[in-house]
Amino acid sequence: MKKLLLLYLAMTISSLVVSQNPLVTHIYTADPTARVFDGQLYLYPSHDVVPPADLKNPPRFCMPDYHIFSLENGNTWRDHGVVLDQNEVPWGAKNSYGMWAPDCIKKGNKYYYYYPASPEDGSAFRRIGVGLSNSPTGPFKWEKNYIDGVSGIDPGLLLDDDDHAYLFFGGGHELYVAPLAENMKAITQKPLLIEGLPAGYKEGSFPFKKDSVYYLTFAHVFADEGYTIGYATSDSPMGPYTYQGKIMDNIDNGTNHHSVVKYKDRWILFYHWWDISGQNKLRSMRADYMEFKPDGTIRKVTPTLRGINTPTLGDTIQIDRYSEIKGAETAFVGGNEPKGWMVCETHMMSYVGFNRVNFGSGEAQKIHARVSCGQRIGSYEVRIDSPKGPLVATFNAQYTGGWNKWITQEAPVENKIEGIHDLYVVFKADWGSTKVVNLNWLVIE
Repeated sequence: MKKLLLLYLAMTISSLVVSQNPLVTHIYTADPTARVFDGQLYLYPSHDVVPPADLKNPPRFCMPDYHIFSLENGNTWRDHGVVLDQNEVPWGAKNSYGMWAPDCIKKGNKYYYYYPASPEDGSAFRRIGVGLSNSPTGPFKWEKNYIDGVSGIDPGLLLDDDDHAYLFFGGGHELYVAPLAENMKAITQKPLLIEGLPAGYKEGSFPFKKDSVYYLTFAHVFADEGYTIGYATSDSPMGPYTYQGKIMDNIDNGTNHHSVVKYKDRWILFYHWWDISGQNKLRSMRADYMEFKPDGTIRKVTPTLRGINTPTLGDTIQIDRYSEIKGAETAFVGGNEPKGWMVCETHMMSYVGFNRVNFGSGEAQKIHARVSCGQRIGSYEVRIDSPKGPLVATFNAQYTGGWNKWITQEAPVENKIEGIHDLYVVFKADWGSTKVVNLNWLVIE
């Protein structure tokens, strides 16, 4: 049986990244476009970096390339590496660090990847190019020229039920839509200005269709609030559209850019936030479930740490994914641990819960817990279904060298458990003790 004691540490160098919200932490990612191809969920984000020290006059957002991610085993995001570097754009300016939000769509058996970049000919702030592949993760064959007649950022694609495709794009105060040719490499008419949207800065067009209604979602800046995610609806992909309100409020005065996808019968909003870096130019993609009201309007989404994933045996259950907490707090991990959250200030009978953990067919034998502790009094238990539910494992508090010194403890699974259950970690100590342990993550094997 493989040992997973150092799984979390290995995340920083591995192509397999396990996380909830944010979805990945080994690189900064923004503007996530989510797509489901043949039942598999893929993400096509942009990539934020710290400007190189030798870069003169760096852009406000420094974005050199694109990565592609796929969801594996319901909880692990696989990084497929760089799919396109800024200096590989056939028509692009070199070292522009301007690779903003992309999209990818499947038509027939081919995958078409659309992206904005700064053109070498200086003809526009951004042009939009396209690449073609037989696989959703590439490699892509990049067209030598950008799409003629299209000038703007944030391509968003819609493939309608009749197999006709549409390209949405724009930025500033105007968004546009244009039909794509059969070969997906050109537009068939002059882009149409999308009317009926509220005034103010807009970008991040992302269209989708549900129950014969066309939804156009977009980033929208209110003067008194900043970036929000709004949406409008129409009975035609070309409009006219009627503004319906916000999907998500502004987050910490940063940008937001999103996509919407239906995956395993649930709708998901993908977006970004900069809470991990503390710097709103270094963002991290996130996801939360989204719901529709009976009349087809969208319930406003509140950002959470728990995210969408369903961890199973061998996956790291991070504190990011907690769904319930009582008598304890969360904070950023201290010491030399990778970036993320921990449960801290754990008191007698405090607990943290994680909904929907898949125990498989009953083969779980042990649990690993990553903890720090500055004393030797107390214990913590893992239970299922409720804080007083069936016992899974018991750990004794162990002095680790201090509250920022971390070790991995192991305890046997005491009962055979099958299927999906809510999981609770219950902390126990003498009444009046200040805290038991800090908890970083769990792994069930």
